[in-house]
Amino acid sequence: MVDQVTAPEGEKIRMPEPPVVEREAFRLPGLLMAALAALLVLVGGFTVLGAVGLDQGGLVVGGLVLVVVGVLLFGGLVPVAPGEARVLQFLGRYTGTVRPSGLHWVNPFSSKTKVSTRIRNHETAVLKVNDADGNPIEIASVVVWQVADTAQATFAVDSFVEFVETQTETAVRHIATSYPYDGDAEQQFSLRQNADEITGKLSAEIAARVRAAGVEVVESRLTQLAYAPEIAQAMLQRQQAGAMVAARQRIVEGAVGMVDLALQRLSEKEVVELDEERKAAMVSNLLVVLCGDTQPVVNTGSLYH
Repeated sequence: MVDQVTAPEGEKIRMPEPPVVEREAFRLPGLLMAALAALLVLVGGFTVLGAVGLDQGGLVVGGLVLVVVGVLLFGGLVPVAPGEARVLQFLGRYTGTVRPSGLHWVNPFSSKTKVSTRIRNHETAVLKVNDADGNPIEIASVVVWQVADTAQATFAVDSFVEFVETQTETAVRHIATSYPYDGDAEQQFSLRQNADEITGKLSAEIAARVRAAGVEVVESRLTQLAYAPEIAQAMLQRQQAGAMVAARQRIVEGAVGMVDLALQRLSEKEVVELDEERKAAMVSNLLVVLCGDTQPVVNTGSLYH
């Protein structure tokens, strides 16, 4: 069976269906069973010592049986610390998970694998990939995760830690190649300008990839995003040129608005009557003064000279 999970970009991620899911294991109070085991060992030991002096073979055997049973009961005690769980397996079959912290008693013949359920961080190395426009970039991320299903984490993959690391790197590469570093008016998303949306898509894709291993993603963030060194200077110049063009556009828009306002105010206040030629000359002079970098010159003559 294959579980198909839809990635943020609509791509189907084919992951095998987990062989088992977590369930609670049968357990008894550990302190009570420890006291019972200690009592059996003490009673059996004293019985053997007393029977040896009285030369009673039956009592010796009975005492030895009590000691063996007590020792077996001690073997079923399992301490569970906060932030961890014990996965039980008996004769190759998964029998359950013990999550509550404290001392518990389980089947003494079962294996008890410790699995950490604490929150972990994984920071990827700096990856050099090409963005959607083909520009080489350097990108890195950190993902916060924890084990949600101990059975899947134990039996679905060889090592869930290595699995998370590999799938995280795969998701980061896929996200980096799906979007450009810098966007324009026609592109909806870019890695630099839409950081929140991109990190959301990254978290969703990582979660979809590691779900088969019983892992839950808390959050993920990009820790580094930059052009590769070989094109960084050229891209910086392009960004600066774009910023200058955008600034000039804002200046022109503001200047046009100020000229229009000036003409309206002059007409409303009837300060001076301007024909079309005079208006054109005034508009030209105002645009030069407002948009140019030169120092303004005060006209001390008339509009005709």
